Amino acid sequence: MTNTEAAAATSSTGHETKPARRGAVIVFSVLTGFALTVLWSAPFVDKVIGDGVTSAILGHEPADAPMTGILAGVAFAFASGLGGTFTACNIAALGAVAPMLGQERSVRGRFTQTLPPLGWLVAGMTAVSAVYGVIAGLFGTHMPQYSTATVSSGLAPRLVQSMVVFGVIGLVLCYLGLAALKIVKDPLEGASRRFPHVRSLVMGLLIGAFLIGRPFGLYRQLFRDVADSGNPLYGAFAFVVQSLGNIVVLAVIFLLLAVASGGRVQRWITAKPGRAAVITASAFLVAGVFTFLYWDVRLLARTGVIWYPTITWY
Repeated sequence: MTNTEAAAATSSTGHETKPARRGAVIVFSVLTGFALTVLWSAPFVDKVIGDGVTSAILGHEPADAPMTGILAGVAFAFASGLGGTFTACNIAALGAVAPMLGQERSVRGRFTQTLPPLGWLVAGMTAVSAVYGVIAGLFGTHMPQYSTATVSSGLAPRLVQSMVVFGVIGLVLCYLGLAALKIVKDPLEGASRRFPHVRSLVMGLLIGAFLIGRPFGLYRQLFRDVADSGNPLYGAFAFVVQSLGNIVVLAVIFLLLAVASGGRVQRWITAKPGRAAVITASAFLVAGVFTFLYWDVRLLARTGVIWYPTITWY
């Protein structure tokens, strides 16, 4: 195994993170994830960044996007996917970067090493996106994400779906973070010995599942177009392209850290025993805590059932 992902899975056999350090990692990660939910401004991220990037790519306002055919729909899918990179429903994908970094020192070696984990991440993401696209093409008009209904109290059905999906994803990420610290049993440890890139595949599956819960306005615009078309092949292709747009920035960050940094990042990660596991755990825990708290606790606060602190800055 040559990547940090595999190293994080096996490093504890010879070196385990000290209990005090584990506690510090957990506290820091939980507080960071919580702070992000307090500071997060959905209107700014969704409207200013998401809509702004999408309109810049399309050349017109995304709400006026004329999806009059499959090609127009696919173009909208990629543009809105790229625009939605930093929305709250996609930010957890950035947690996949740290576990995929490798250790090769030559430029060619580092570049070659980036391809398998990135490829398996895309494979997992594509599988889920394609299947959900087929489902949306066949049954989308009867699914919660198709509805534009609003409710005076409580949550719209599409937001309930978001709570369930992202709540599960957030808990899975938290568990993987704790597993990286050897606090709970690692469900992927045995598989990672036989298949070093299983963690990248699992992250790909989780990223693909973002579409199942995503309430992002531009995505729902695409979802309704797919559902109205009744074309499962169009749905599969459009959803895969949407997911690919979501990870373009992630892939660029990954390549910059792995290749353009001259290997300094990889050498720093592997310089001390257990550091890879700590970084992996922190990435998963911050993403998991943010995802769960934002989509299950903060969203529930909108109903008035509970109170959740937020800072309105936009």
